[in-house]
Amino acid sequence: MIRDYGSWTSPITPELIVTDSVRLGDLCLDQDNAYWLEGRPNEGGRNVLVGLGRVPTMTSQPIDLTPSPFNVRSRVHEYGGGAFTVADGQIVFSNDTDSCLYRQSVKDLQDGATEPAQLTQPDQCRYADLVIDTERNRLICVAEDHSPVENGTSQEPVNKIVSIDLETGQTIDLIGGCLFPASDDFYANPRLSPDGCQLAWVSWNHPDMPWDNTQLWLSELDQNGQLTTTERIAGEGTPSSIFQPEWSPDGNLYYVSDQNGWWNLYRLNPSEKRLSSEPIVEIEAEMGLPQWVFGMSTYGFLSTDQICCTYTQDGIWYLATINLNQPKLESYPLPFTDFGGTLKVNGHGTLLTASSPDTFSAVVFISADQLDSHRAAGTDISMNTLRFANQVRVSDRYLSTPETIEFPTEDELTAHAFFYPPHNADFSAPGGVKPPLIVISHGGPTGATGNGLSLHTQFWTSRGFAVLDVNYGGSTGYGRDYRHRLQGKWGIVDIDDCINGAKYLIQRGWVDPDQIVIRGSSAGGYTTLSALTFRDFFKVGASYYGIGDLEALAKDTHKFESRYLDYLIGPYPENRQTYLDRSPIHSVDQLNCPVIFFQGLEDKVVPPNQAQAMVEALDKKGLMVAHVTFPQEGHGFRQAENIKQTLQAELHFYAQVMGFDLLDQSTILEIRNADSNLP
Repeated sequence: MIRDYGSWTSPITPELIVTDSVRLGDLCLDQDNAYWLEGRPNEGGRNVLVGLGRVPTMTSQPIDLTPSPFNVRSRVHEYGGGAFTVADGQIVFSNDTDSCLYRQSVKDLQDGATEPAQLTQPDQCRYADLVIDTERNRLICVAEDHSPVENGTSQEPVNKIVSIDLETGQTIDLIGGCLFPASDDFYANPRLSPDGCQLAWVSWNHPDMPWDNTQLWLSELDQNGQLTTTERIAGEGTPSSIFQPEWSPDGNLYYVSDQNGWWNLYRLNPSEKRLSSEPIVEIEAEMGLPQWVFGMSTYGFLSTDQICCTYTQDGIWYLATINLNQPKLESYPLPFTDFGGTLKVNGHGTLLTASSPDTFSAVVFISADQLDSHRAAGTDISMNTLRFANQVRVSDRYLSTPETIEFPTEDELTAHAFFYPPHNADFSAPGGVKPPLIVISHGGPTGATGNGLSLHTQFWTSRGFAVLDVNYGGSTGYGRDYRHRLQGKWGIVDIDDCINGAKYLIQRGWVDPDQIVIRGSSAGGYTTLSALTFRDFFKVGASYYGIGDLEALAKDTHKFESRYLDYLIGPYPENRQTYLDRSPIHSVDQLNCPVIFFQGLEDKVVPPNQAQAMVEALDKKGLMVAHVTFPQEGHGFRQAENIKQTLQAELHFYAQVMGFDLLDQSTILEIRNADSNLP
C-alpha cells in the first residue's frame, strides 16, 4: 500500500511495547542460582527481584521473590542501582517506598515464608552497592544520609561506607572518624577480599564525576572488621577513572582504569600496592562504563586464572575471556552486539543481559563448560535464555536493521551513530519522496546508545520515519579523548554532531531535508532544546524532561550532579554568562519551530518548572507547543499508561506539524497555537 511516510500503520503499537514488557536490571550469581531485577510497567513500574535455581540444568522456573508492594530500588545519587545482593542463599535488598533494607533467605522462601524481614528503620538514609560479609554476619554498603542539619536548613547529603549487622540492623560508619578526619564526597564499589581481611573501594570529590577522576583505596581489616591501615593506591597525579575493583578467588585485586586513554583491565602489584603501569591486555576498546548507577560490572572470574569480560569497540559490544597465565583476549562469536553492563561471573559460568538488532534484551547464562568447550574445540556456544525483556513476537517484516556509521564533524574529526532506515513490508511511500528523519540525542550526556532491539525505535521506523541515534562527542565507548570532547562545550559539540550526522544522510539522499526532527531525554532534552534554539536546522523537536535553564539546574539539582556542569560548561558562578548564553530559556526569541514537552512532576533531577517556563515562553510567542505532564513520575517514565501516552502524543504532534494524516485519530492532545502559520 502506498501512503505518506509517517502515516504507515504498524503492529508495533504503544500497547504492544508495554504489554508483557519489563526492564531488566541488576543481576546476581550465587553459586548456581541466578537472580535479576524486572521493572514492570504494568505494575506501576515496580521492580521485582526474580530468582532461578540451578541455571546450568534449568531444573526450575523463575519465581518472584519480593511480593507486592515491595519495590527493589535504591535512590542513592537519585539514579540508584546496586539495590540487592545475594550470598549463600541470603538476600538483602533496598525497598523504594521507605528506603529501608530488608532481608530474606532462599531457605525460608522454600519453606513457604514470603514476607521479607525489615533490617533498617526509616531514618533519612538510602543504601546501595550491597556486599554481604558472611563471616561477620553483616552487610557492607554505600549509605547516603539525607538528614537535615539541626537548624533545619538544607545541606548536601552525606555519603559514606557503612557496615550493618544482619541481625540487629546496627549501623557503623566504617570510614568516618579519626582514621579519615575528612570524608570524601562520594563512595562506590566497596569490595571485600575473599579472606575478609581487606576492603577496597572507590571514592571521588567535587567537582569530579566518576568517569573523570576517582581514587582507589585499600584497607586492612581487624578481627572485628574495622578498618586499620589504609592506602590510596590510585588517583594521585594524572587524573584517571577507576571502574569496578574486584577480587580474584586467590585474593588479587583487579580494576579497570583509563590511564592509557581506554578503560582497560589492570591488576594491583601486591608487593608495591600501586597501579600497574601496563594493562593486563592493552586494547583500544572500553571495558568500563560511566557510573551513573551502582552495581555495574564488565568482568568476573571463572577461576583464579580465567576472566570472562565484555568490552565495546566502535559501538559494538563483545564477550571475551582472558587467560591470566598468558594474557590474551579471546572473543566469542555470539549473536549479541549490546550488553547491559551487569555481567556476573563465577566458577559455574557467566550471567549477563544481552541484545542485538533483532533480539530483545534478555538474561542469558553461559556455563563455564560451554566456554571451555569452545576454547578447546571451537564448537558453538550453547546459551540458556532465562528471561526476555519482551515476550511479544514481531515479524522481521516490520523491523529496521541499524547501520553503524561514522561521519565527518567539526575540527576535521568524526563522530558515530546508528542509522535506522524506515521499514514496513506493508507500505511504501510515493515515488521520489524521502522519509522524515528523527535524530535522537541520548541522555547523560556522558553515556552512549547501543544497537540492541528497541521497540521504541522500531515504533518510528515501522511508521515511515528514519532514525539516527547519535553517539556524539562526549559519549562513552570510544576512548577518554572522545569522552572529553564535551569538556566546556556542552551545547556545542553535541549539537554539531547531531546536525552533521543529519547532513551526512541528507547528502546521500537518504532523508528529506525539510522534515528533520530532534528528540531527547534529560541531557538529550537539553541538546534538543539547544539545537532548536541556537541553530536553524531542525523543523520540530520533542523534549523528555529536558533542561532549559542551565543556571537553574546549577542552583537546584541533586548532589551527584551538582558540580557536573563545572566540567560541561565551567565553574558557576564564575562562568555565569556562559550559563545564560547556552540556556534555551533565555533565547527563546531565536526558537521558531514547534516543540512537545514531556515532564514528570516528581522529577528531582530536572525540576518541572524548567519545562513549564519554556512552554509559557513558546506559547507567548505563538509557536505550536504541547506540554504533557505526569504527576506520579520522576526522572524517566515507568508506568505503562504514561509510556503509551507519550508515544501516541509525540506521533500525533509530528503529524500535525508535518501535515500527514493518521488513520487512528483517537489521540487527544492539547496543542497550543495549533492553527499558527509556521515559518
